[in-house]
Amino acid sequence: MCKKNKLLTSIIFAMTLNGCATIEKANPDDPWESWNRPVHDFNDDLDDYVLKPVAKGYRWITPDFVDQSISNIFSNIDDIGVTINDILQGKILQSGLDASRFLVNSTAGLGGIIDIATMIDLPKHNEDFGQTLGFWGIPTGPYLVLPFFGPSSPRGVGGLMGDAAFNPISYIGLPIVSAATFATEKVDLRADNLGTSNIAEEAAAFGKYEFYRDAYISKRKTLIADGAIDEEEEASWSLDLDENFDDLEPLDQL
Repeated sequence: MCKKNKLLTSIIFAMTLNGCATIEKANPDDPWESWNRPVHDFNDDLDDYVLKPVAKGYRWITPDFVDQSISNIFSNIDDIGVTINDILQGKILQSGLDASRFLVNSTAGLGGIIDIATMIDLPKHNEDFGQTLGFWGIPTGPYLVLPFFGPSSPRGVGGLMGDAAFNPISYIGLPIVSAATFATEKVDLRADNLGTSNIAEEAAAFGKYEFYRDAYISKRKTLIADGAIDEEEEASWSLDLDENFDDLEPLDQL
């Protein structure tokens, strides 16, 4: 997993650096750029002026063990959708592991408050309905930025709807309670990722929009392929990174 994360980071930076030299050229994956850029700016402002301050306040008033427990609960709920998508992708063995993870954390872990499954070597997997649609051969379509949701694609929109259908929070009787629960999940997730904002800020020097676009496309391709990346592509990205890495300012966190 660590190797995959390092490779993904290399891919993102290499693509960002390469994009600097060709920033004025039309990207074939982004024919809707005239829509995407303003929506990206809107989401960026929303994050700067609303979500990030709320997330910082949440971190300030929430003890670490409570914050971790809340993250664990939402992660446990997510394992329901992960298990369903395992089955839809024909990953029967993995579906058994993810179902076991959910059952263990829901019982011994007190509803997911404690991540017992990780302690007994049942790892967390990343599967969503967008990946399932890709497994079924549905093309991703052009890059698309959604208001509030951020980077996506036409296939990604279908993935979001499928993920919502698999999430039991969607079926809470009172809409206001369901909306508040989803909002809490997003704030908790943003709070957990405050440190990674340093990467995006460094990337802004090369073009923040391009960074998010190329990072999203690279990540989704890697997830759809279950981390299997062509060796020639990997070598090319690594070479590009080596040639340009000296131009980067030091990052506080990776």
